[in-house]
Amino acid sequence: MARAIWSGALNFGLVTVPVELYSATQDHTIHFRQFQRGTPDRIRYRRVNERTGEEVPYDEIVKGYDLGGEEYVILEPQELDEIAPGRSRTIDIDAFVGLEEIDPIYFQKTYWLAPTKEEFGRSYSLLLEALTKTNRVGLARLVMRGKEYIAAVRAGDGVLMLNTLLFPEDIKEPHEVTELPETGQAGEREIDMAVSLIESMAEKWEPEDYHDTYTERVMQLIEDKRAGRTITPAEEPRAATKIVDLFEALSRSIEGRRQEAGKPSKRAGSRTKETEEKPRRGRAAGRDKQVRRTTASRGKRSEVALSELTKGDLDRMARDLDIKGRSKMNRAELEKAVRNANRRQERRRRAS
Repeated sequence: MARAIWSGALNFGLVTVPVELYSATQDHTIHFRQFQRGTPDRIRYRRVNERTGEEVPYDEIVKGYDLGGEEYVILEPQELDEIAPGRSRTIDIDAFVGLEEIDPIYFQKTYWLAPTKEEFGRSYSLLLEALTKTNRVGLARLVMRGKEYIAAVRAGDGVLMLNTLLFPEDIKEPHEVTELPETGQAGEREIDMAVSLIESMAEKWEPEDYHDTYTERVMQLIEDKRAGRTITPAEEPRAATKIVDLFEALSRSIEGRRQEAGKPSKRAGSRTKETEEKPRRGRAAGRDKQVRRTTASRGKRSEVALSELTKGDLDRMARDLDIKGRSKMNRAELEKAVRNANRRQERRRRAS
């Protein structure tokens, strides 16, 4: 079992829930050690005085704030400790806001919250179910490892989640980083084509479809070098689209998506066996069941999972089925309308 990194009480109103905090993510980065080329000698780092070159013991190191012009304010470790926030044992929810009100740029790290004992399960479930029904997030302050955080407590899939949030002063404005082009430079025709391309590529978010391919390539490189195999370099990235070719590139992209309609996804085909066997979290039961579709030209049936089709595919099916009001439907509404129309046709076919 994982070890809790924080424990205390979660308070909202007069309700108190003793909880423990667990990290919900883990680092899978490949770590290397450094060596001098051509030797088995490891590289080591030491804290040295830049003037004398002598190594300095850790207890003799202090911190200095750079004022500019080689002027520093020196601070002792105990001076920083005296003003540091104490180790808090509570997460006090001050307010509840809609989840959609928090810009994703503020989210920092995710944790699981669990009751410390089974006897606190009722009050824990109370907050979980209330947050689920209201789709709101509890905002609080949390002190952990000597640092203060904004905390967002929200409902997950049968568990309370806590996200640490960045403070406003941590966020850079775009104009502080780079110069951005003025809007309105693209033509209406190009925008319409880009919108069509986006709609044709619309899919459901399936995190299992995405993998850290760079880490996989690094591990493959390590195995190849270990086995003495030839190293195959990666392909060069595509060149940026020229301005004069922008409309043609959009047109070809849309045509390519139309030709690929109905074909298996490349990402789905590249999943590892381990990923295929792993249950998909949060999916509704029966999402992967095959549903039948009647083609307008032959009246034959082919097995197609409507949930796997893009909005563009569903729109074409709705047109073939002569579904009214399809132009105003979103993807979920199109899927439902196509499914219902297929069922009606199936009932009529059986009746005849």
